[in-house]
Parts: sequence; structure tokens; C-alpha cells
Amino acid sequence: MQELWVCNLGLVPFADALTLQLRLREARQADEIPDTVLLLEHPAVYTRGRRSTPEELPLGEAFYAAQGIEIVDVDRGGRVTYHGPGQLVGYPIMRIGDIIGYLRTMERAIVAALGQEGIEAQGEGQRPTGVWTAGAKIASIGVHVSRRVTTHGFAVNAENDLEPFEWIIPCGLEGVRITSIAHETGRARNLVGFRARMAQEFAVAFERDAMAVSPERLMAVLAAPVAG
Repeated sequence: MQELWVCNLGLVPFADALTLQLRLREARQADEIPDTVLLLEHPAVYTRGRRSTPEELPLGEAFYAAQGIEIVDVDRGGRVTYHGPGQLVGYPIMRIGDIIGYLRTMERAIVAALGQEGIEAQGEGQRPTGVWTAGAKIASIGVHVSRRVTTHGFAVNAENDLEPFEWIIPCGLEGVRITSIAHETGRARNLVGFRARMAQEFAVAFERDAMAVSPERLMAVLAAPVAG
């Protein structure tokens, strides 16, 4: 079974996480590292995918700046979404073949992890890409693929503030209801446990052998000279 590195990074500014993803993508394309998934949180930020339109941020940039929310344009698929503390973000840096199969497998992993929280959820193309429960969206997915290696990934609302979703048209879906694990279960402070379950189910879904890697080891590998 192929190895999957899993690295928990904690709270990371979006720009720093993106820079790290690009460095890891180069290393994965060169086969210097195995498939890797970064698990982290972001300070408050709206990210706009390639298909985003100005109407999805209807209140104007001055309003969002006053709320302390950054706005960043990214090269992933999908439209605008929100990231903030208490939300679990996963960035898989993986070599893939079929992009649709990759998306569906990621959805299955999220559904399985939510099932361990007692939440019955659905993905697998039954709605727009992402994961839903009781008619509400609980997880978003948006990816980019370069030379068969992925960046960006998924975000699952665990215990984050949901109000910032009300200030946008999330994922370009008018009137969509956004929910979280905390809202659905009534349990707070569940991010740490859910992060472990998400890592486990992600590895199972992709038939990988998960191995925890510290941020220090990951950075040391990236800093090492290339042999040859």
C-alpha cells in the first residue's frame, strides 16, 4: 500500500499555505515525496475560484475589510467560499489520474468522517461538488491539477463561525444553507477529534497507509538538496 504523509499545521495564513502547497507540488511532481495531505485552519479569508463573479461578494470589499476578512483570488475550480478558525481545511498534494474519480473519493472520505460524528451526509455527485447534510452544505471542495498533481482541496465546517457565509453567495449558490458539525450535533470543541477521523478516512478512501509527519520534518525534506 502506498504511503500518505499527513501533516497537521494548525493556524496558517492563506498565502503561506499556498506557497507551501506549490513547493510540495514541485516535490511531488519530481517524486521527491509521497502523496501528502496538509490539515490546517486559516484566519478569516474569502477565496475566489476561477468561476467566481463579482456578484458573489455583494457587500463590497470595504465591508469585508472592516470585518477583518481578506479576499484572495486562487486558481482552483469552483467559486467563492469562506475559511476561518474552527474549520478543517485539507490540502492534498497527490498524483492522480481521473479528476472526477478523485473528487468523488474525496467526498466519500468526508462523508465517512462525518458519519463517525453521527452526521448522515451525502456527496458523490448527488448535488454540486461538496458534501451536504439535511439540505445544508457542510463541506466544500475545489481543486487544481498541474502535471497530474493536485493542490487546494476541501474545507469542512467543524466549529467555525458561520455568519461570514451569510455575507456572500457561497459557492455561487443563491439561498444555500451552510451548516457545521457543531451546529448539527450541538457539540463544540470537536475539531481535534474530527481532524484525526478525517485523516483516517481520507487514507482509507484512497487506499493509502497514513503516516504522521511533523511540520519540521516536512520543511527539512523540502530544504534538502536534490540527489543526482
